[in-house]
Amino acid sequence: MARRGHRPNKAAPGRPRFWGRHAVTAALANPERTVRKIWGTREALGALDLPPVLPITFAEPADLARLVPSDAPHQGIVAEVDPLEDVWLGDLLEQGQGDRRPLVVLDQVTDPHNVGAILRSAAAFDALGIVTQDRHAPPESGTIARAASGALETVPWVRVVNLARALDEIAEAAFWRIGLTGHTDRLLADALGDARVALVLGAEGEGMRNNTEAHCDELAKLPIGPKVESLNVSNAAAIALYAAAVRG
Repeated sequence: MARRGHRPNKAAPGRPRFWGRHAVTAALANPERTVRKIWGTREALGALDLPPVLPITFAEPADLARLVPSDAPHQGIVAEVDPLEDVWLGDLLEQGQGDRRPLVVLDQVTDPHNVGAILRSAAAFDALGIVTQDRHAPPESGTIARAASGALETVPWVRVVNLARALDEIAEAAFWRIGLTGHTDRLLADALGDARVALVLGAEGEGMRNNTEAHCDELAKLPIGPKVESLNVSNAAAIALYAAAVRG
């Protein structure tokens, strides 16, 4: 049902707002995602195949801009959604039995742009999923959805209370846990081998915590040149996932 809106509504508690064509169309296509309402220009909404029962509000671009952060390129469409249901680590590990899809584990990576970009790389290189801490990772948001370019809807995202215990469970599922750090001479290509791998990355600047490193089977680095001290964590994740995908 379409109606003309005069004033944007406040976001419902716990419901993120997504913006941009990729994020919104991916949310609509995900059967596990509940989209509560959509605002958009007539042109943007006219290009979508929308469910007939979905509340729709036609809005001008200036109205849409007030629904999202000031720097958000909404592309004429904004959606309010329910967060996805929790994914349990044990279920994800069981789904990955019998294949070599890598798992990405993030230790206190809190920047939503980085998490979104890592989700996008995880989708590109067919990762099994990503694992983060519940309290030290960003919640679902329009920023993550935008950076992920649809991958938030397709890549399983597990949130755990205790990362060390999660790494123990990952090891029990026969994953070789490789922590990426610049403080080693071991190259990632030499560490990958033939086993299923969990690629463990820490926050940019601080890197992995000592306890996280202690729960890795080995540490490895990317072969970057001396002109750069380190890479952004999302760039490092993309390179590591590529290396895991093309190994022999």
